[in-house]
Amino acid sequence: MSEIVDFRMGDVLRLRKPHPCGGFEWEVVRVGADIGVTCRTCKHRVLIERRTLEKRLKAFISRGPEVDPEQLRVVMERDG
Repeated sequence: MSEIVDFRMGDVLRLRKPHPCGGFEWEVVRVGADIGVTCRTCKHRVLIERRTLEKRLKAFISRGPEVDPEQLRVVMERDG
């Protein structure tokens, strides 16, 4: 069983295969069941299933800010 990858908003990822524009780096812009990523070369935005993105991920170039557990709790209670 593979380890679950913790994606964060603002992460910059390097994927195994290049985008048709030639870019390898993608920025995470949405986190959920599907992960929204934007190509840093041509700004094309796509949604990729989390499982698929985990398989295509080669490396993290940089990590986005960590989510404060207290802020997450407040948001979850508010949005209920």
